[in-house]
Amino acid sequence: MLIRNIILIPMLAIMLAGTAWAEAKQDFNLTNRTGYVIDKVFVSPTHQESWESDVLGRDTLSDGETVAIHFSRSNKSCNWDLMVVYDDGEKAIWEGIDLCTVSSITIRWNKSTGVTSAAFD
Repeated sequence: MLIRNIILIPMLAIMLAGTAWAEAKQDFNLTNRTGYVIDKVFVSPTHQESWESDVLGRDTLSDGETVAIHFSRSNKSCNWDLMVVYDDGEKAIWEGIDLCTVSSITIRWNKSTGVTSAAFD
């Protein structure tokens, strides 16, 4: 009986750790390659009426920098919208990002077209 309990306890710990990881799989790294400073970053579940709090976690995100965005383990939604606000007040928005499959987002601004784009990995 003791040997069986010794085997079951570590197996239970592994299962619980896997569950906790699965519940926070929306975490991602955001890299700024726009040439400008990002002042705020917002993420909210797709189709939500309003943006949630700024999740930047620090004052600004300069060009070339990366920040890790962490989600509460209780968040289970996979589809999220992302909005960045530059230090001049301009905004860029992406909708319907599957953060259960995306672990990094790199945003770029194309000077010749004036378009801000995002690459999802």
